[in-house]
Amino acid sequence: MTRGKLYVVSTPIGHLGDFSFRGLEVLRQVAVVAAEDTRRTRRLLGHYEVSRELVSIHAHSRPEQVERLLDRVDAGEDVAYMTDAGTPGVSDPGASVAARAHARGIPVVPVPGPAAVTAALAAAGFPADRFLFLGFLPRKGTARAALLDRVAGETWTSVCYEAPGRTVALLRDLAARCGPERSAAVARELTKIYEEVRRGTLRELIQYYQEHAPRGEVTVVVGARQAGAPATVAAGEQVDALGLVQAMRAGGSTPGAIAKELSRRLGISRHDAYRLLTG
Repeated sequence: MTRGKLYVVSTPIGHLGDFSFRGLEVLRQVAVVAAEDTRRTRRLLGHYEVSRELVSIHAHSRPEQVERLLDRVDAGEDVAYMTDAGTPGVSDPGASVAARAHARGIPVVPVPGPAAVTAALAAAGFPADRFLFLGFLPRKGTARAALLDRVAGETWTSVCYEAPGRTVALLRDLAARCGPERSAAVARELTKIYEEVRRGTLRELIQYYQEHAPRGEVTVVVGARQAGAPATVAAGEQVDALGLVQAMRAGGSTPGAIAKELSRRLGISRHDAYRLLTG
């Protein structure tokens, strides 16, 4: 008996018209669709008038659920795996399913399509021949600080995802490491009705989104450190700028004293430190 194939199918991140002709052909030929969220995938299939068996496979699925799905591929059925939006495995479940398929000798066939990271890069206007993709950063701690420092010293364009309610905090942390004049872009609600791509300095973006709270899914693109320019933060140094400001304010320090300490710790001018503090 000929075994089937596992198709890894990219889905629209917003506009349903971005679904590919090939993706539609695959959905019409497979025996079953494995979905991160069967309700959302059912709506997509309904839009294209495709009726297929749906099974749930998500980030918290038990290993035996994945194995049962792959048993069906071994038995000769073709299976499509789809996440809620975008390309499976790119800040979405999918890598573990593909890895298990490879371990069992099952052919894994990619069906390329939308991804917020590539859409944001295309619209932001930064070089993308090489780029660093960080997905969602940790919310706090040394792991977050290390990645922020990586962005500060990076000579490639950097991209990360963020929730709308934490976007300003991320921009502030980036400004603390990269300097407030580093060029960046915020892309949100890509391909949706309220799509917005706003480019400026980190300082300008902080000011704008403090006044206009972002909504929807957010992708942040940060320009590379210019050749020959020193990294804002010395290698290995971890600085929690917000924590430092809060601690000094709690201790009764004046804005001038806080700006002076930020300038010393972050390696930026006192003028930029004060703008970061008050922006």
